Amino acid sequence: MSELSLTILPEAPDDAAAIDHLIERTFGPGRFAKTAYRIREQVPHSLELSFTARVGTLLVGSVRLSPIEIGTTPALLLGPLTVEPPFRDRGIGQLLLERALSEARARGHRLIVLVGDEPYYAKAGFRRVPKGQITMPGPVDPARLLAVELVAGALEGVRGTVRPAAGGP
Repeated sequence: MSELSLTILPEAPDDAAAIDHLIERTFGPGRFAKTAYRIREQVPHSLELSFTARVGTLLVGSVRLSPIEIGTTPALLLGPLTVEPPFRDRGIGQLLLERALSEARARGHRLIVLVGDEPYYAKAGFRRVPKGQITMPGPVDPARLLAVELVAGALEGVRGTVRPAAGGP
């Protein structure tokens, strides 16, 4: 990262349009059909738990966390995590993940789930959820349903379907 002047900053309301364009470019129209996207449509993400990556003033990455419930357990849904293609493979995504997890832990959150590639997210501590323990309200490959405990044992006894949190962020 030494060749880049990278900063990780909390997402600001003014960042929304640039982030939406970044997500549109990196995920395309297929994102609307994904189960995780459908959940995120129903609840605003938490600005205090969402971050941007910038090289100078150029926004090159974003990560968002949204409040959810799994059965009766409060948790967070991570995503989308995205980085501009020319800036990938430079560790920016991992830095965004580390910052979001650190801030969530500091604010007392216990559990984060996502749908993604285990080899990538395992670097940040995410592990596959045991089959049938947590379900999504739409089609999801169980091998891609991952969780990270921000507090040891936070996943124990958690069962149910992921849904947007009733109270929002």
